[in-house]
Amino acid sequence: MEKRLLTVSNPKTAKGEGYGYLTAILHLAPHKLSGANLCASATPGCIAACLNTAGRGGIDPKIQEARIRKSQWFRADRDGFMQTLEHDVAAHVRSAERHGLKPCVRLNGTSDIPWELVHYGRADGSRGTILERFPDVQFYDYTKIAIRLKRELPANYDLTFSAADGNEAAVEFAFAHGARVAVVFRNRRRPTLPARFWQLPKTWQGRRIVDADKHDLRFLEPRGVICALKAKGKAVHDTTGFTRLINPAVV
Repeated sequence: MEKRLLTVSNPKTAKGEGYGYLTAILHLAPHKLSGANLCASATPGCIAACLNTAGRGGIDPKIQEARIRKSQWFRADRDGFMQTLEHDVAAHVRSAERHGLKPCVRLNGTSDIPWELVHYGRADGSRGTILERFPDVQFYDYTKIAIRLKRELPANYDLTFSAADGNEAAVEFAFAHGARVAVVFRNRRRPTLPARFWQLPKTWQGRRIVDADKHDLRFLEPRGVICALKAKGKAVHDTTGFTRLINPAVV
């Protein structure tokens, strides 16, 4: 089995250290790569643009193999997997404290599992969720499963809905339930222009935009806003509707 389930070496989440947080991420194999669908509301566009192959994940086959093994372990031995994850979260909390930072954990780095429903048998004989086990740790995720937004989530679990191709109705549902929504944008005038060469406007379709590329700590942002991400990698050439075209800010 894997020696470590969580990772902290992510360029995006590393930006959170400037805001006082140390983030650990669980990366599993997305969609059906492990033999079971771990992204129930995946769309063709998000599958094509998935961050699973971003960075080292796209060049080191051992990383993909490890994500598949972890996913299969999660399905085959839920208690064993979750007890190991519990151990890793506890270690992350200690590491954050040593660095003078607040710990936070993103369990769906490359999956969309409803962790609020994942109960397991703990080593002490009790049962519950990983979220309940660490009430003082901030957990957060992105999700395309709109029904999760209606549930009474633990106070330490924050969800941001993700816009994708064909889920416009779900986006409106998310806003109606007070969620913030992450949207990937391309420059309407020059769709393939690299992100660093253009700026986001202040609003889109009447809603306030926050620059979600500044950090990954979505739980720090208000509800009802658009968390705007500029298209990168494969998403720059998206034709599915996964990305939205936006007029760049005039500078």
